[in-house]
Amino acid sequence: MTETEGERKPARVVVADDQTVVREGIVMLLGLLPGVEVVGAAGDGEEAVRLVAELAPDVVLMDLRMPRCDGVEATRRIRAQYPGTQVVVLTTYADDESLFPALRAGARGYLTKDAGGDEIVRAVHSVLSGDAGLSPSVQRRLLERLSQPEPAPVPAADEAPDGLTARETEVLVLIAEGLSNQEIARRLHVSTATVKTHINNLFAKTGLKDRAQAVRYAYSKRLVRPPTG
Repeated sequence: MTETEGERKPARVVVADDQTVVREGIVMLLGLLPGVEVVGAAGDGEEAVRLVAELAPDVVLMDLRMPRCDGVEATRRIRAQYPGTQVVVLTTYADDESLFPALRAGARGYLTKDAGGDEIVRAVHSVLSGDAGLSPSVQRRLLERLSQPEPAPVPAADEAPDGLTARETEVLVLIAEGLSNQEIARRLHVSTATVKTHINNLFAKTGLKDRAQAVRYAYSKRLVRPPTG
């Protein structure tokens, strides 16, 4: 006989958030809703991993930016060591640099903190049923990402000159292709502030002073090929 909604056992949940007020608020909110039972609360990723080992919850509601061990690393460790526990990210941040590392680490759900209690409960039960528990805005962002062209390939790390990282080299190549900071940000799915940081770093490492020098440098190092025909 199939279990009905009323007969289904509550999902056992651990809440991980470094802000005490937020953590206690989430615990209180979930305590008022059917379908979930909060069995523990953690103030950082290290404690979250420890509670999973101790309590074997069904789901962890995971904040991302926490001290000692952030949410992405905690998610990676939980999914590797305790695969019976699913992770739903519950965070303030919906930018690509938060979203995609969390999903790659093994999170099955991703909600922002403006989600209501019912939405959180739905996401918890969705991931336990084998589905994804994603907010509508995150679903749209994933579709946008899939519909955009992949960034140009970059040289292997051991081929990058002057100690440039793979991402700095990637940004340099896109500068040489004539893209603006905003266009680079869209291509790489990061913020323009992050692009500016990469540019400042690669300029410092290479001694470059402006974009024109960066273009010449990219061609001289054969990171890009001159147009033919």
